[in-house]
Amino acid sequence: MYKHITKELPRMIDVSVVRASYTMEDVDKMIETAIKYNCICVFGMPSVTPYIVEKLKNYPEIHVGGVVGFPSGEETTETKCFIARQHVESGCDEIDMVINIGAVRSGMWDYVAKDIRAVKDTVGNLPLKVILEIAYLTDEQISRASKIAVESGATYVKTGTGWAGVPTPPEKISLIKEAIGDMALIKAAGGVSSLDVIDDMIERGCSRFGIGVSTAARLMGEVEAMEL
Repeated sequence: MYKHITKELPRMIDVSVVRASYTMEDVDKMIETAIKYNCICVFGMPSVTPYIVEKLKNYPEIHVGGVVGFPSGEETTETKCFIARQHVESGCDEIDMVINIGAVRSGMWDYVAKDIRAVKDTVGNLPLKVILEIAYLTDEQISRASKIAVESGATYVKTGTGWAGVPTPPEKISLIKEAIGDMALIKAAGGVSSLDVIDDMIERGCSRFGIGVSTAARLMGEVEAMEL
């Protein structure tokens, strides 16, 4: 039925609670879900990230990610670096930063590159995922921003924050893959809600998925019940 869905799918899933409406109960549910299915990474908003790090300190196989510039990407570079530094000091394993969306839309490519490089310099060797928020960008802007992100130190190009309210079209994975080739990896986030979509995106070159906790639990339950 599926070409790429296996029991190892949780090792491609970043479970998240990165909306303003989430409660500590949701954060705890995310942690429990990640432990149950052995997910690769979890993400909360900056105020709860130290709490998540503490709760998962005995589960080194589950990474804790820190978000920078969520959800608009419009903070100053100095602010982004300050938050990134806090995440590093608190023990985060990965960093997901939002590109300056307005700067991309304005064609301010030098600014975009410097913004990403500054955060990359701050986090050092930690994997850095640069979020494009493709719902607001043209295909040309997606391609150019993808290339600049990789040239500026991105480990992954990520499609969105999940705040735009528009699902990530699988064909945009192909667009990003065409732009960056094998120079970096791709993470899809925003409306990734079915195994069919995940299977299609893996076929197109995606290797990580950011999914809200309730949807992630449902999808991994579906995988667990399958005869694979």
